[in-house]
Amino acid sequence: MSCAPEPYEAGPPEDWEYTLQVPRDPLAPCIARRTLRTIFEEHGFSEYADTAELLTSELVTNSYRYADGPASVRVRRDGERVRVSVWDANPKLPALATGEQSAPPPVDVERGRGLGLVRLCADSWGGFSLRDQQQGLGGKMMWFELGGGVPGTTSAEPFAG
Repeated sequence: MSCAPEPYEAGPPEDWEYTLQVPRDPLAPCIARRTLRTIFEEHGFSEYADTAELLTSELVTNSYRYADGPASVRVRRDGERVRVSVWDANPKLPALATGEQSAPPPVDVERGRGLGLVRLCADSWGGFSLRDQQQGLGGKMMWFELGGGVPGTTSAEPFAG
């Protein structure tokens, strides 16, 4: 009888998922940023940590500003990509997510650049309204993906899986 561990055989990377519930609180974007950075670094996606932190902060800040309740941040690895989704109770999609064309805001304004950053930095992104869902869940879901994609592509389809 041997106490030696069996040799480890590396297989395909395991997919994983985390969900963070954040209250409608001005600290929510900071908490989401720090949580995302930890998740990305601990799971070997360090090269995307800065971008994930920035984009998550933008989406959670929008939730704080425009929704009346809490938000939920979901982080999911699917192969070589990681998708970050932010749900909030406000079903109204922002202008960029609905395809409305608008001029970029001046560089000296403090608001209105968040989804532009998402569009510029994510490999893919999108959003959809959750009106009249069978489970009673309403609001909207905004998401972005990093890794394994072509920058700037968008889709209104929810994440399959």
